[in-house]
Amino acid sequence: MDHDECTRHTPPSLNRRDFLKRSSAGVAGAALLGPSAAAAPGIVSAPTELVFTFSPDDSGTLRTLIDAFNRQHEGAIHVTWRKMPRTSDAYFQQLQSAFAAPEPDIDVIGADVVWTAELARNGWVADLSQRFHRDYNPDDFLHEALGSASHQFRIWGVPWYTDAGMLFYRRDLLLRNDFTTPPRTWDELKEMAQTILHNEDVAYGFVFQGDAYEGGVTNACEYIWNAGGRIMTRSARLASEPGGQIEPPNVINVDTPEAARGLNIARSMVTSGVAPPEVVSFREQDTWEAFLGGQAVFMRHWPFAYGLVGDPRLSQLDPEQIGITSVPAADASRPRYSCLGGWNLMISAAASPARQEAAWTFIRFATAAKQQKDRALGGGYLPSHRMLYDDPEVEGAIPVVDLGRSAIRNARSRPASPYYSRMSPRIADAFTRVLRGDQTGDEATQHLARELRTILRQSSN
Repeated sequence: MDHDECTRHTPPSLNRRDFLKRSSAGVAGAALLGPSAAAAPGIVSAPTELVFTFSPDDSGTLRTLIDAFNRQHEGAIHVTWRKMPRTSDAYFQQLQSAFAAPEPDIDVIGADVVWTAELARNGWVADLSQRFHRDYNPDDFLHEALGSASHQFRIWGVPWYTDAGMLFYRRDLLLRNDFTTPPRTWDELKEMAQTILHNEDVAYGFVFQGDAYEGGVTNACEYIWNAGGRIMTRSARLASEPGGQIEPPNVINVDTPEAARGLNIARSMVTSGVAPPEVVSFREQDTWEAFLGGQAVFMRHWPFAYGLVGDPRLSQLDPEQIGITSVPAADASRPRYSCLGGWNLMISAAASPARQEAAWTFIRFATAAKQQKDRALGGGYLPSHRMLYDDPEVEGAIPVVDLGRSAIRNARSRPASPYYSRMSPRIADAFTRVLRGDQTGDEATQHLARELRTILRQSSN
């Protein structure tokens, strides 16, 4: 899998682009006729029942999508949405429990982009390579999104929507305090926040996800990357034959001054009074509630948070009060990287052949351009289809889409390891320890490096 977090190497006989193009491609997004659509005269055939797992959706667009599919395929396929925990790591733990059962009762999985390698290695999801190349054109998808659904040169999921960490800010408060442009560096953010906190009736300068969970990992990555650090990279060894093995990320290099500096910058947000001490327990909902409630100047979040602005039950702000820009860097001369997020749709390897075919029909429907556009307009979700970034209706209605195009180009992936579920809690804990002041950035990164190396050594034995 291509990952910005990892050093990229291209095998001499087959590169990613050739691999993705080597099969004929169909038109993306066309809905297929579901299995068991026809029955013998006089016999009523029960629809194929599918269980689809995904977390809650505050925008309501997912319920609309599922209801539309069920109406269109009434009598042939029926999808039931099993709501999973809101946080990615708790969701993954429930998947682990489900697949430990003798007969897992899951058919379609809404999967975090960081799960691909582990789900594939465990044999929990079906290889969709043949289906994908038969029914989609790989060039229709954002390169980064499609890369997140692949592992070992095979396609395990279809990109559903993508994400990149972004900085939301109160445009009105910045202008009222003579700041005409948003911050490019963390120091500029702190200066602006402290000025506005002094002059305006707001509680917080900056809110972000600091709790010890997957959201904290994404924030930790951005602080580390934007100070010039890394967490893992990949060695250069690759198999040169088609279908060969590609080395997973296996070089731990988080124990550097740059990575330590990134975590120390995060801590400085708290010690300077820009971020509240309780940010150490903030998750996505805590941050958007504070920002959309008018209590924060800056917020690090995902694009979907913009989709909540128009709901008076969730937001006290108007769209014109909000600006969006890239996550700041440690220095003005550095590139500004966002953490790649998003979700792919996968099929359970334990599902029967009939249910797998029905699941593919649902995936084709859910990832079609029309459904992606509806979710972009209704929920602010960034599409994985390239064409929608040039759609005037989408661009006009959702300012975050235009920024999303450039943010995704500068997005990096979290370490795409088959052992990621063991590594992620260690990264999150290191971030939280620094935010609390229990360790310095240097102490935390040294300790984290030892933990991650131990995980890789134990897992490879």
